[in-house]
Amino acid sequence: MPTLPCLPGADGSAAAPAGATGPPLVMASRLELRSLWSVPRFLLLSLVVLRQVRRSPGLIGTSLRAEPLKRTFWTLSAWRDQEALITFDRTDPHARHVRRLRPGMKSSAFVFWSTERDRLPVTWDEARQRLDEQVNKETQGT
Repeated sequence: MPTLPCLPGADGSAAAPAGATGPPLVMASRLELRSLWSVPRFLLLSLVVLRQVRRSPGLIGTSLRAEPLKRTFWTLSAWRDQEALITFDRTDPHARHVRRLRPGMKSSAFVFWSTERDRLPVTWDEARQRLDEQVNKETQGT
């Protein structure tokens, strides 16, 4: 499955949304499922969440990457601020689907960082590097 390119937020552009005052917050995740049987359900629920995230206030842009046969999925998003990301995270259907999918997850990793607006959209290479560094820190206990 190809990577979905950076999709802009509801305002139709990848520029900073209204109300932006500080540097954007970027979030990247790697999600690995326990079984191939979980992949179709995960993909279906991901489409629902993708529609929600694109309509979320404060979203600058989002991208998805999937390797279904490896049971691994990545998300990458940029937000006006932490409050906008937290609001999205706690809102259904995302919050409900996270709870439903959690038992089928083998592992997950998340990384957050601030960036300059002129560095958006963040590349997948940078996101993967930051995720790898985060996983290495966690496995080394630092």
